[in-house]
Amino acid sequence: MSTHSLDNSLEDNSLEDNSLDRGTDAQSAILETEDLAQHGFEQDEITSLLRLREWYQNGGSDRIDVIRYLEFLKFLVSNDKLQS
Repeated sequence: MSTHSLDNSLEDNSLEDNSLDRGTDAQSAILETEDLAQHGFEQDEITSLLRLREWYQNGGSDRIDVIRYLEFLKFLVSNDKLQS
């Protein structure tokens, strides 16, 4: 097998893996949304949570883990999902 063929094969496998990840991500998002709804979260709250998670996962700083945790707790308390 030539190097060119091997490179193309690896790229094809990578593309397949990415499409599988997207499918799995979509299924996970649906399951998470349903789970949150079953636990009393309203659709706007679920949307906010999913946006926050996406923003935090795509952002970054050394303190982001702490900030994520504190803002999520603040969100839960402000929406009466967690008592302070």
